[in-house]
Amino acid sequence: MSILRAGGGRQGKEKKNFQIWDFRKVDCGHLGAVEWLMHAALGAVTGDWLLGRRLGNRALAWGAFFGVLPGLGVFVAGFFDTARELAAERGASHSLLVMALGSWGIAQALVKLWRRENITKRQAGGFVFGVWAAHVAVDCFSVKGAALFWPVSQTRLAFAFLDSGDVLFALPMVVAVMIRVIQREPAVKKTRGKSVAPAASHRRRYVGWLCASALYALTCLGLKFWVTAGFQADLARRGLVPQRQTQSPAGASPLFWRAVVDHGDQFRVGYRSVFELPSSPVRWTVYPKGEAALAKVAGLREVKTIMAVTDGWWLARPHAKGAWVGDLRPPEFRTWGSKKGMVDSRLVDSWVIDTDSQGDRLRRGYVEDAATTEYLKRMLARVVGKRESWEANPRLAGVAGSLPEFLYAED
Repeated sequence: MSILRAGGGRQGKEKKNFQIWDFRKVDCGHLGAVEWLMHAALGAVTGDWLLGRRLGNRALAWGAFFGVLPGLGVFVAGFFDTARELAAERGASHSLLVMALGSWGIAQALVKLWRRENITKRQAGGFVFGVWAAHVAVDCFSVKGAALFWPVSQTRLAFAFLDSGDVLFALPMVVAVMIRVIQREPAVKKTRGKSVAPAASHRRRYVGWLCASALYALTCLGLKFWVTAGFQADLARRGLVPQRQTQSPAGASPLFWRAVVDHGDQFRVGYRSVFELPSSPVRWTVYPKGEAALAKVAGLREVKTIMAVTDGWWLARPHAKGAWVGDLRPPEFRTWGSKKGMVDSRLVDSWVIDTDSQGDRLRRGYVEDAATTEYLKRMLARVVGKRESWEANPRLAGVAGSLPEFLYAED
């Protein structure tokens, strides 16, 4: 479904000057429901901390709005082709430069809106910048990261210790916002003994829930150091010296982790549970990078965009139209049973480069129903040590125009 956006001129011969806005490209998938809620709640509590005493519950509302503002570019994605959409996702809107300029510009309007509260431009700008920065910081905690130093660098800064859709991180903040909204600030009453006044009791619960989110994030960071030691110990035992590596939660849980190791012309992907000792072996699946598949399309803008956005963590395979490219950073979706003794891995983010297309030369691939019951059951079994429920002879599936590719596994 699409509508025409006027580009000037009359219909007929000049109809080709119109640009298409495709509703199908307004895809909120890259910002799931939990992630939207997390950013809104984080923005609300940040706004309340900055100007809550001056604005009351309005600080929560404005904080929630500015908390999701950097991600609202998804609603204008229909005006861009897929490559520009990819470049914009967690791109310029997440940079220090745009945050600073945007906060200053928005502050000019907010001081007029908040004239009665005597909010200065500096306070209004600090409010917007603080909420905006909180959004960007949490995005930097995920495996995809954010282009914090755009336009100097297109590289996404990614600490990769917290999943973007982690309910356990988002839920305490949501509860804290609800407490803050419904709490009342009655006149201070004298209390006897060590009893706590109602307002103080509300405030302590509010702060307690916020501390729960912060403690959870710190726990995830600590667990990353623990599992990283295990992955590195296994590589050292094998005598492998990677060019670089990254570890991130394998799903919205800090109990199961995934490592991707770059060896130049190939990647290794392995999993381990937080309950395993560093001496426990890792089963590595080897993915050939397939750089030769991009030989004929390497000069295209779309290919350069994918290479920049994925920070080099990509796979490529030949395709009749040009090439297929997949992002290896997010956990792949696994399915069992398509062939006996096999496990098929499908990359969640992939694209087909169509050189014959007269319009958008980049077409997204989608993995449907990734969080199936079987997938979650097998993941839970692997967390508690049942390796056979998760591992099998691996194949790379979901490559458009190709049959599943058998992969090599190292035990």
